[in-house]
Order: sequence, then structure tokens, then C-alpha cells
Amino acid sequence: MKFNIAHLLLAFTVGIMVSSGVLAGHLQAANQPHMVNAIENLRAARHQLEIAREDKGGHRVRAMGIIDNAIDEVKAGMAAGD
Repeated sequence: MKFNIAHLLLAFTVGIMVSSGVLAGHLQAANQPHMVNAIENLRAARHQLEIAREDKGGHRVRAMGIIDNAIDEVKAGMAAGD
């Protein structure tokens, strides 16, 4: 497969787009440290539930789903806050 200038321009453009998205995410996080901390704490709580014993009458699994929803809501709030 030969690479020509079009391939190089496409790769460069994709690289810039990805880098911009990553940078935007870091800037967004830097402006909302409490929201970032909330997500980290929710993820830590979910991890504790994941490693807990399974026989909890479905409550452990339900709690993990609620945490997943909470993480999504925090992310949506961060997006709306910008």
C-alpha cells in the first residue's frame, strides 16, 4: 500500500482532532475539580461493590447500576456547565 499526500493529510487531521478532544477534556476537568472528584469517588465506590461478595439479594448489582447512572449524570453536568 502506497502512502501519498492525501493519506498523510488525513492522518495529520485525525491526530489533531484526537489531540483537541483530549485537551478539551483536560481543560474541562481542570475547571470543575469537584465534579472530577465526584466521578473518582463514584468509581471507587463501584469498585468496592465489584469486589464485595455477590450474595446481597440483588442490591449490590442494583447499586452498581445506580452508580453508573450517577457517573453519567455528573459527566452530563460537566458538559452542561461549559
